[in-house]
Amino acid sequence: MREFIDRMREHGLVTDVEEPADTVFDAPKKAAATDRLLYFHDLGGKKSVMNVTATRKSLSIALGIDEKNIVSHLARAEYAGKVVEDGPLTMGPPDLDSLPIMQHFPKDAGRYITAGIVFSSYGGVENASIHRMLKLDRTRVAARIVEGRHTHNFLRAALADGKRLPVAVAIGVHPAVTFASCSRVPKGKELPYAAELSGGEIRVRTCGNGVRVPDAEIVLEGFIGGERHAEGPFVDITGTYDLVRNEPVIEFTGMFTRKDPIYHGILPGGKEHKLLMGAPYEPTIYRAVAGVTEVKNVVLTEGGCGYFHAVVQVRKSTEGDAKNAILAAFASHTSLKHVVVVDEDIDPSDIQDVEFAIATRVRGDRDIMIITGGRGSSLDPMRLPDGTNVKVGVDATMEMGREEKFVRAGW
Repeated sequence: MREFIDRMREHGLVTDVEEPADTVFDAPKKAAATDRLLYFHDLGGKKSVMNVTATRKSLSIALGIDEKNIVSHLARAEYAGKVVEDGPLTMGPPDLDSLPIMQHFPKDAGRYITAGIVFSSYGGVENASIHRMLKLDRTRVAARIVEGRHTHNFLRAALADGKRLPVAVAIGVHPAVTFASCSRVPKGKELPYAAELSGGEIRVRTCGNGVRVPDAEIVLEGFIGGERHAEGPFVDITGTYDLVRNEPVIEFTGMFTRKDPIYHGILPGGKEHKLLMGAPYEPTIYRAVAGVTEVKNVVLTEGGCGYFHAVVQVRKSTEGDAKNAILAAFASHTSLKHVVVVDEDIDPSDIQDVEFAIATRVRGDRDIMIITGGRGSSLDPMRLPDGTNVKVGVDATMEMGREEKFVRAGW
């Protein structure tokens, strides 16, 4: 984390907030007003950062990949980095009161840890994923554990065996680790993927409960058992409040901090949240579309909450390739709601360019696909009670054989 902050400073992308900032609304408001990395020197008496990877430029710096080539590069991932053991991690007593955990919005249920990566291990398989965590007291949080995901499956298996699931929450890691934990990877491959993104190797230390974690500013060791607690309301990527659920409680038994630790907070519904939700899916969509046509780039747009809207850039070889690309995109990322396919001369990251393609290359009766009854995202307020939604694909590519009609003037 500290090395990355230094690199961001070299690029002139860090704003130091020297004056005291409050953990209730104040720091989140400041983060919402910019996409620069904010370094708070006094957030409730502690150091903290927000907007760590709030732009594709910062993600490019974090991964060491040219901004224009991030998606195609990540689509070739092998999840084969080396994970090196570095010995045990010594813990002290847990104390969540000592961390500058923020309340972000007025109707939030309370203070939330938003950038904590939950590392878990069960049956010889490891997992890493981000879960929002509502602070309950000095040693406990209620965590939103999405049903069917790996952490949920581990917990279900542990409880079935009459055991608790051992976990460790790492806060303030290198962004490559954060990105890996947000990605859908083969089971147990988050740490090897983080190693691959970090140059081929990552070093880990083992907590007292057997869970391995990479270098972090703060590590909380604990267990998830059968206790549950109300969790929510909480603002998610749509900028609207998610509903209240009964979620598992994590009870922390130990805590490690570096000297003068730097706490990392992600603004719910902010630019970093959207980037980390969407960008890891872009290589997945890229690989899927590559199976049906030549794909050049994929962008999950900020206006689509970084999650629901994809723009796919292709080079068609036959008429109909764009519609096959739409179907492949929907199949690869089931939360997608709208997909627009464009030609090589359209910049998929420039929404005005995309709108131009829709305006000049779409005939509604022929180029718009409407798919009913597809699985929708639980984050979408328009999802139907049965969990389905309507998906729309737009073929905004030139009609083959008539390309001369679409040539754009220029110098």
